[in-house]
Amino acid sequence: YGVLFILFLAIGITLFVYSVYAGLWGKLPDYAELRDIRNDEASELYSEDNLLIGKYYVENRTNVNFNHISPYAVKALIATEDVRFYDHSGVDVRGLFRVAKGLLTANTSAGGGSTLSQQLAKNLYPRDEQQVTFIPVVKLKEMFTAHRLENIYSKDDILTLYLNTVSFGENTFGIESAAQKYFSTSASDLTIPQAATLIGMLKGPSRYNPRLHPERALNRRNTVIDQMMKYDYLDEETGEKI
Repeated sequence: YGVLFILFLAIGITLFVYSVYAGLWGKLPDYAELRDIRNDEASELYSEDNLLIGKYYVENRTNVNFNHISPYAVKALIATEDVRFYDHSGVDVRGLFRVAKGLLTANTSAGGGSTLSQQLAKNLYPRDEQQVTFIPVVKLKEMFTAHRLENIYSKDDILTLYLNTVSFGENTFGIESAAQKYFSTSASDLTIPQAATLIGMLKGPSRYNPRLHPERALNRRNTVIDQMMKYDYLDEETGEKI
């Protein structure tokens, strides 16, 4: 009976996963849709002498390309959110096993299993806008979408899409607008502490807002810097001086 139970369970899980892939729980974004991702941008008003007078927007965002993003921000993001980013194809199987083991052993430090590609999928197609609220369905849809994103875009493109899409609180979206809002600089000129502060905000844009909660934001920034040193994105001597 034990063998039959395991067999039927495996069949049931396989059919469930296929039903999500086939769109029975809601249509997955297809390749054509994912190739045509467009983030809303703010309209900027300039004076005759090229000074920015104001912005008009639904979402305060200025898209930038990969070459205009500080490498410190990219390194901080990978070290903090998805250290195996360059080793997976959208879904980190090793990370999923780590999370499952953590749940079984009540290890709260096991971390999350979502890759940057899955997080991008979640940001592009927010859970609260989906009709399905059954978490396993939502997670599977994010996994399938993440894998499709990885089939379409390069790793640098995915990082760029992610950093242009994500929220930094106060109706500020994307790394460029966040750099301007919180540090009066551009995304390309972010220093290590500034980049670590912004990436640290991703864990909770309101909770780690450096303007509203400077001490909390500083502690979170230091955690990001520690992660950068841990995974050799920042040498220890430099990290200790910050």
